[in-house]
This record gives sequence, structure tokens and C-alpha cells, in this order.
Amino acid sequence: MQFPTLLKSISSLFCLVSLAASAETNLTVYTALEADQLKSYQRQFETEYPDIKIRWVRDSTGIITAKLLAEKASPQADVVLGVAATSLLVLEKEGMLHAYAPKGLEKLNKRFVDDSTPPSWVGMDVWGATICFNTVEAGKLGLKKPESWKDLLKPEYKGKIVMPNPASSGTGYFDVSGWLTQFGEKDGWTYMDQLHVNIAQYTHSGSKPCKQAASGEFPIGIAFEYRAAKLKDSGAPIDLIFPKEGLGWDVEATGIMKGTKNLEAARKLADWSASKSANELFANNFAIVAYPGIAKHNPLIPANYEQLLIKQDLKWSANNRDRILAEWNKRYDGKSEPK
Repeated sequence: MQFPTLLKSISSLFCLVSLAASAETNLTVYTALEADQLKSYQRQFETEYPDIKIRWVRDSTGIITAKLLAEKASPQADVVLGVAATSLLVLEKEGMLHAYAPKGLEKLNKRFVDDSTPPSWVGMDVWGATICFNTVEAGKLGLKKPESWKDLLKPEYKGKIVMPNPASSGTGYFDVSGWLTQFGEKDGWTYMDQLHVNIAQYTHSGSKPCKQAASGEFPIGIAFEYRAAKLKDSGAPIDLIFPKEGLGWDVEATGIMKGTKNLEAARKLADWSASKSANELFANNFAIVAYPGIAKHNPLIPANYEQLLIKQDLKWSANNRDRILAEWNKRYDGKSEPK
């Protein structure tokens, strides 16, 4: 091949590569999903939509929520995916979400979808409270296994319990809002006053308390069922406890940020999140997903898990979030781990 012809071929190749790159859309997606879920979700989405690439911005629910609110005047995210519905309800109230009915919406469980028409957010899966109990460490300390939330108030557990900070963690927030719902406002705060005596530390991650229990750092961690089941399945010496009074919970959901410059691609991600194929992935991690009939039974999670979820009003939790967190911080933040 002559040199000018070679140069022309190379130039043509660069043009093709440049055109392919320019045809791709990069979506900035804010998420509170667990890090070990992101790869499989991204792989499946980008296989189905090869012209769209995801750039994740990941942190705990409370931190992602605060970041989104701080950026209200100049949003940086295109989509919010895998963030608590109670947080998306806050964004909806602030007028920050682009309402959109994804393809196949009618097939999803209405309980896990925003009731606006069109909806501002659409649920993916449910995650709920679980106590991780290290049987080995508990045996060394002579601790009996708790069966209820009230059991955690026993003096023998003083300094032995870790739980998430509700200002940072969606798991921590549905614990707190769940107790206020179950026990009533007055008795709920009284319960948390007494529980606080036994708390060693409030973490800034919903999964960390179970990891700490699994490693033996603390014998008891209040966390959520996905992380607990994963750790138990990997051989951690923990038992999963589902308190008999009922479980606080929330919905991981997807929403499109108003003002996104990549609206078409954002809608495709919302379509995918509501699809059967996506929900089949979600079902690998969670006992309840938005698409009926797909969830798989996990032997570590009770078959009646959905019936254990308390009657929690997500809108109430969202509308009262600032008030509840201000009161919680005033009472208990002194035991939070450093940020």
C-alpha cells in the first residue's frame, strides 16, 4: 500500500472511531445501590442499549439526597437510580424530577410506583430491616439471641449494637421512621432513647453494621436483608433476625432529573429499570421487586417476608424527614462515627 493511501485509510479509521464515540451518550447516574450490584446492572443495560454509557456517582442514601438538593440550581445528574423512594419524594416536592411513564409501567405493582400521572419515580425493589447477630461472638459473651426490637433494650446488650445513622443512610432512616410508625411518636422516641444507651456507634452506611457483626467487631448490627443474606451465604457466622413487631422498609426507585440534556437516553434507562429483564436482575438481590411474579425465594429470608413489612406511609416519611432528622441529631448524633 502506498503511503498516501495508508494515510487516507488511517484518517478514515479515525473518522469512524470519532463518529462512533460521538454517537454514544454518557449518562451521569446518582445511586445508593450497593457497589457489588452496579457492575451487573450496568453490563445488562449497556448490552441492551450499547449507544448509552453509565457514569455512576455512588454514596449512601442521605449523602446522595443532600448532594442532589445542594445541586438543585444546577443539576449534575441525569438520572437517579437505586435511591430510596422517600428521597425521591423529597425531590418531587422540590420540583426536581421529570415525570415519565416508562414502557411496561402497567405491569408493575402499583404499591411501588409514584401515584402521580405520569409518575415522577418508579420502584425497583424493596429493602427492609434485619438484625445481624454474630453467633460466635455472642456465645463468647453469653448473649442470647434477640427476637424483637424491644429485646435490644436489655442491659446485656449495652455497647454491643451498631446501627446506621438515619441522616446518612436510607436504612437508618427507615428504621427510625418505622419505629415512630410502629410505636407512635412519643413511644418511638422513648424507645430510641433507651436503645441509644446500648448503641456503640451509628455508622454512615446501611450495610456496615452487618459487616461489623459478620467480622465480630460487634455482635449485633442493625442493617438490611440483602447485605445480611449475602454475608451469611458467604460463610459469615451470623443469624438473620426479623423482629416480630414488623420491619421498616423503603423502595429503591428510579427518577429522571428535570433539565437533563440527555432526556432521550434517560428515558431509555427508566424504561430498562421498569423492564422484566432488569427486575430479573433485581430479584437476584432482593426478595421483593416491582415486577410481580419474578422474585425468587431465598432460604435465608422468610417466605412471608412481605407480610412482615409494617404499614409504612412513604409520603409521611418523606414529608417529615427534616423534622425527624433534626430531632434525631439533637438526641443521638454524639455516637456517630466520624465522617
